[in-house]
Amino acid sequence: MAYPPWLDPYDAEPFAAFSTSHISSMIIIFALVILLFLYRHRLRFMSERSSRFMRIGLAGFMIGCEIVLQIWYVYGGIWSLRTSLPLELCSLSLLLSALLLLTRKKWLYSALLFSGIAGALMAIVTPNLGYAFAHFRFIQFFVAHAMIILALLYMTWVEQIRPGWRSVAGSMIFVNIAALVVYGIDVLLDANYMFLRHKPGTPSVLDMLGPYPVYILGEEVLALVLFSLLYLVLFVIPEWLKRISGKKVKQTQMHSKS
Repeated sequence: MAYPPWLDPYDAEPFAAFSTSHISSMIIIFALVILLFLYRHRLRFMSERSSRFMRIGLAGFMIGCEIVLQIWYVYGGIWSLRTSLPLELCSLSLLLSALLLLTRKKWLYSALLFSGIAGALMAIVTPNLGYAFAHFRFIQFFVAHAMIILALLYMTWVEQIRPGWRSVAGSMIFVNIAALVVYGIDVLLDANYMFLRHKPGTPSVLDMLGPYPVYILGEEVLALVLFSLLYLVLFVIPEWLKRISGKKVKQTQMHSKS
């Protein structure tokens, strides 16, 4: 069967890390995050109906990202229980983030916030990907991972859900429970979802964490560090800056009155 070049699962141009298309994709995702931050106030004051429509639309788009991937697997004749189930951390984060948009459950937000953003960021910087731009798989990969980050930041900046340090623990618990369940499926299917049985064939951050199974322990430490850093960047530092700004405003007002 002859496939269009942008859908061909067998004879496609291989992905090259930090190529022009890879760097461009990262820049576009970063720009979208900045735009979401800049327009957070305008989005926050939408009507409840518009807000609900926005969340349903985003959730539908995210679920659609996974559906079209599954359709491509079948179309290309490469669908397999061992490789095609949505059991990678980012696939789980994508679908559960869509559920979060629909339900606005705080416990789900706490479980996903740091694990979803950190996992998607690592995947974007070091993709386990075999297809270059403008192949369907390249576009689907970066769109899906960008949507995880944008959905979770939308719930943070627009819906204004605020986690505490317990959210770092919640994300750690979520990752470990997911890993335990997925490892059981890996053994059952002789698969390697979440790279729990060996490293991916492409270069990744796991290469710096030692051999199997040492790198799994390294992932635990790396996850805790990344989740803590995200908490500092997203919440601790902004709150600190807000307090400093508030003190300066009060001091200015006091001086102007005197």
